[in-house]
Amino acid sequence: MSVTAYQKAQHANESLRTTEYRLFAQVTGALMEVEKAGRYDAVRLIDVLDWNRRVWSALASDCASEGNSLPDSVRAGIISLAIWVSRYSSSVVQEGESLEPLIDVNKDIMAGLAGRS
Repeated sequence: MSVTAYQKAQHANESLRTTEYRLFAQVTGALMEVEKAGRYDAVRLIDVLDWNRRVWSALASDCASEGNSLPDSVRAGIISLAIWVSRYSSSVVQEGESLEPLIDVNKDIMAGLAGRS
C-alpha cells in the first residue's frame, strides 16, 4: 500500500475530535510561523488570518445548527469566540495587533479537544 493510500485511510478513520485538533494544529502552526517571521510578508499574514477566520466561521456555523449536540452554553461560547476572532483579526491587519491572542485561543481549543484543561 502506498503512503498516500495509507494516509487517506488513516484520515477516513479519524474521529471528528482528532480531525478538528489536526486542523487547529495546522492553522495555529501557520499563525506561529507568521508571528515569528514578523509582518514583512503581508500577503502571508492576510492568508493565514483568513484561514483562521474560516475555521472559526465553520465552527460557529456548526454550533448554530439545530443538530449540534453540544450544550447550549458551549455552543454560545464558541460562536462568541468566532465573532471575537473575526474582529481581532481585523485589528491585527489594521492596527498591527499581535497574533499571540489568536494563537493562545487556538491552543486552548486544542487542549480541550485533546482532553486537557
